[in-house]
Amino acid sequence: MVRERKIIPAEPDDDDDGKEKGYNEGDAGAGSSLPPSSHVPGSGIMAPGENDIVLRPKRIADMVGQQEVMDVIQIAMDAAKKRNEPLGHILFDGPPGLGKTTFATCIPREMGVKVDMTSGPVLKAPKEMIPYLTNLEHGSVLFIDEIHRLPKPVEEFLYTAMEDYRIDIILGEGVNARTLNLQLQPFTLIGATTRAGMLSAPLRDRFLIRQHLGYYSVDELIEILSRNAKKLNVTLNSDAAVEIAKRARGTPRIANNRFLWVRDFAMSKADGKVNLDIAKRALDMMGIDEIGLDRQDRRYLETLIRVFNGGPAGVEAIAHTMSVSADTLEDEVEPFLLRSEYVIRTQRGRCATAKAYEMLKLFNPNKDA
Repeated sequence: MVRERKIIPAEPDDDDDGKEKGYNEGDAGAGSSLPPSSHVPGSGIMAPGENDIVLRPKRIADMVGQQEVMDVIQIAMDAAKKRNEPLGHILFDGPPGLGKTTFATCIPREMGVKVDMTSGPVLKAPKEMIPYLTNLEHGSVLFIDEIHRLPKPVEEFLYTAMEDYRIDIILGEGVNARTLNLQLQPFTLIGATTRAGMLSAPLRDRFLIRQHLGYYSVDELIEILSRNAKKLNVTLNSDAAVEIAKRARGTPRIANNRFLWVRDFAMSKADGKVNLDIAKRALDMMGIDEIGLDRQDRRYLETLIRVFNGGPAGVEAIAHTMSVSADTLEDEVEPFLLRSEYVIRTQRGRCATAKAYEMLKLFNPNKDA
């Protein structure tokens, strides 16, 4: 099994000229457009692409937004350094693209320790955890992305490792079987998940620090885009940054991916400088409207209103009508529509809200006269 192992220096190699500031990117997930990436053969892990490496912050202080989370992490790191002890286990949860992976890579860098990285779907059995755990050094970090997808036996195998820094290995079978107790070096487990509720209660309770990452404001996204424009040597007008941020759904990953598309559009159709007109033309070409809805989102709302009279309608019926899978609608389309209050979910099915009728400029028969 090939493992992805990173040694993160205590300080970044780059000059402190502001070039390392920007992009709070989280873990991959449904409904998000990922930057270009390459596969690490045999590991089951996607290695960051060039843009991802350039835009990802190197230190927590360089990140924008999530101030409450940063304050908690900074205090925990400072206390651990003063005690000369490993940092307590940390669990980050929240929607994709908000910075969970960024936190997980910045923390070991600032602590001056090594980090091993893996993901829940890769670990099929407890024996696959043994190389990660036995090779950990004192104070090093083990980062497990999508930790909610760990099989139950692997979860249970982690209990003693997290609490007592010990694992029990059974050798042999039947009456000849014996248990080998291996003592581990004290370490920090950092977990990232988009579905904290799928974690078992015993595993959740073993994390000393649990932090939820929320969506970003338009001002925070503008700051991220402005910093990243400097890092990519792209001229980005302030009004263009505002336009991109407004259409980014409060998510840094989406903001950066749409900015990269606008940059390509500007290089192909103009002089490479991104102004308001270029930004609007580029985003309109991709079907992204002024509030961040794309073609699939609007088609979902139009189907719900025109075909099902605004609902209630089951997701399976909507999916069959649109000729897409129900999983696609639930994972990619509905989360933003629900958060934006264009759709509500009831026991009978999905219903369009008055806000959806108004946005699509359609007649609402349920509106009071």
